[in-house]
Amino acid sequence: MQEPFPFAYPPPLSVIPTAAMIEPSRHRPRIVAILCSRLAWVSCVAALIGLAGCGAKTEEKGGDKGPRPHLVELAEAGSGRLEYAADRAGSLRALHQVRIVNQEEGQIVELSVREGDRVAAGQVLVRYDDRIARAELDKALAAQAQAEADFDRARRLVGEGFLSAEAMSRAETARELARAEVRLSRARLSHLTLTAPIAGVVSQRLVEAGDATARHSHLLTVIDPRRLVTDVEVSELALPRLRVGAAARVRIDALGSEPYSGRVLRIHPALDPATRGGRVEVLLEPAPTGARPGQYCRVTFATEGYEQVIAPLAALQRDGAGEFMFVYQDDGSVRRAPVTSGLRLADRVEILHGLESGARVVVKGFLELAEGRKVKPVGEAGTGAAAGKSPEGA
Repeated sequence: MQEPFPFAYPPPLSVIPTAAMIEPSRHRPRIVAILCSRLAWVSCVAALIGLAGCGAKTEEKGGDKGPRPHLVELAEAGSGRLEYAADRAGSLRALHQVRIVNQEEGQIVELSVREGDRVAAGQVLVRYDDRIARAELDKALAAQAQAEADFDRARRLVGEGFLSAEAMSRAETARELARAEVRLSRARLSHLTLTAPIAGVVSQRLVEAGDATARHSHLLTVIDPRRLVTDVEVSELALPRLRVGAAARVRIDALGSEPYSGRVLRIHPALDPATRGGRVEVLLEPAPTGARPGQYCRVTFATEGYEQVIAPLAALQRDGAGEFMFVYQDDGSVRRAPVTSGLRLADRVEILHGLESGARVVVKGFLELAEGRKVKPVGEAGTGAAAGKSPEGA
């Protein structure tokens, strides 16, 4: 049987059959399907029209705003001083320390001092058995007397013409050799009695009376406890700012937390290639009561600060061309400024060349930042001009 009507998809409303046109029991499911299809098609068209309208509005709004600005954070550079305060550990030692060493071998017959005894300069410390040395001196004196007599007789005979000039020369040589032998014997005898070269305290006694020692044996050590020094290692960054005579504070752990006054005594010229540090001697004068060589101590000293442009360390950048900073301009753009940095302490850095005090530099927002780009500041960090002391980082 032929369908009561032909239809397209979706069917026009004018040809949608009604219940009066067709038999209800037979065509009701088909009518429901046609109605559902028509409603779905209308909904899709409405949705597409709505999306197109929203897209046009969004595009219109985006065109009004323009590209998103580049956000940065700025900080102001200023003038100030960076004072390098370094804390370094060391051990105390005596500035004047003398090792008593013998020049002649022999047996010790007198040794009257022990560790801790105070001695005066020139005081006798050690005596060796000098009987053989004295006998050799007597022998040398006798030989000298004979040589002097032979020389006087030869000179008289030469004057009378009974002796040649050659014989006279030999007599003079013998006299000089005898005199030299006497001087040698006296020097060897003097080396058998050892005296203190400085006033101080005996810190070591390595031999006993009755010991026989070879030449150049270490017998005693004498120190001057009134002047103590400590050797500390200082970074190569701070060495150019230290000066001989600069004040320092020394704390000795065994004596509590009280600092004692000291001064830089000597700065060694060579650096340790492994640590890039230099050796500095700090003198503790006068030494406090209870201070002893070998005690652990801590030295604190501050370098002399110079007036420089100080900027945040975060603003300093580096590439193949060298160091630079981005400086904020009045027109809202940034300028790349090549700089030369100096001492770096904590979050600040000295700028030796390339930046003026008061300049505003970028400290955050470097991604895709370039010369001449417009930026929008979103915050401003503190100025880098604050002067003060900063502990050594490494």
